[in-house]
Amino acid sequence: MKLTQLPDNPYLLLTPGPLSTSKGVKAAMLRDWCTWDNEYNDLVQVIRRKLIGLAGANHDDYTAVLMQGSGSFSVESVVGSVVPADGKLVVLTNGAYGNRLAQMAQVLKIDTQVLDFGEVSPAEAGKLRETLENDPQITHVAVVHCETTTGMLNPIEEVAKVAKESGKLLIVDAMSSFGGIAIDVAGLGIDFLISSANKCIQGVPGFGFILAKTEELKKCKGQARSLSLDLYDQWETMEKHNGKWRYTSPTHVVRAFYQALVELEEEGGVEKRQVRYRENQRTLVEGMERLGFSTLLTREWQSPIITSFYFPDSPAFTFAAFYERLKKEGFVIYPGKISVADTFRIGNIGEVYPHDMKRLVQAVEQNMFW
Repeated sequence: MKLTQLPDNPYLLLTPGPLSTSKGVKAAMLRDWCTWDNEYNDLVQVIRRKLIGLAGANHDDYTAVLMQGSGSFSVESVVGSVVPADGKLVVLTNGAYGNRLAQMAQVLKIDTQVLDFGEVSPAEAGKLRETLENDPQITHVAVVHCETTTGMLNPIEEVAKVAKESGKLLIVDAMSSFGGIAIDVAGLGIDFLISSANKCIQGVPGFGFILAKTEELKKCKGQARSLSLDLYDQWETMEKHNGKWRYTSPTHVVRAFYQALVELEEEGGVEKRQVRYRENQRTLVEGMERLGFSTLLTREWQSPIITSFYFPDSPAFTFAAFYERLKKEGFVIYPGKISVADTFRIGNIGEVYPHDMKRLVQAVEQNMFW
């Protein structure tokens, strides 16, 4: 089938993932693959190498592991495999995904301290430094890079500096930022970085991935608190069997992800994609502000990934009605997720361009029913 023959999606997904994908990515899923076949496993190995390259890391120092499930499965895989029985984790959180990471650790019976900065303030490296100085038992630090609860971009450079100066292992949940925002993984000394196929690389849901310092990953043998989510075992199997996953892999999703990586390279890499996402976000915010909407976050902490807007100051406004009207116009947006204010969110990532943001703003203007 030619790409031009594939039907268009009835709407753009303006969400933090799953998101709108290209026809090339969709078409890649039209073929069936065998998990034992060398052609397929060779593809997995290429993907692993490309991911390390995207991180700007050295293949001698870092490795990549793919893990079945949503991004949260990969986060839990890292938390449950990396922190030893006598370790202690501190989690910096300012939203639902930092809270989920902390909850995972607590469910796994890991000694965990939570530094909660509220929903609209960034994580503070100074507070982390104070905590580490007061508690020498802490061995691992975890932080979410882009907290899509609000669109907050946390200062991982500052957090990493404190963690590394204190000799702690650093876990970064870069679920919604990796591939869309340049991250110097090696330069920051990140030990484990986690992301997902269906975010900025613009694949489809089905697996996540972990970029890890190889020497630190080797130390995790036998530590996992789960069989299926054993990060070390998954890595060892991929290493020994040329890209073979331990259990059934999402073959169609993997093939689509490879195509998404090719398209990322064709666009000009992470730097060029970041430029597009930032232009999407700028176009959106300028248009929405012209219509009277206000953003939840200041520009200083706003990521180019997703933007939170306050509800209009009108008793006639309901998000449900607004959502349905925009969906009919060809746009799907996201409800808010914070407790301190009534908000909705609009994603800026995926196969979406500034002209789409302009069309969205026009649709909003034509549907201000309140």
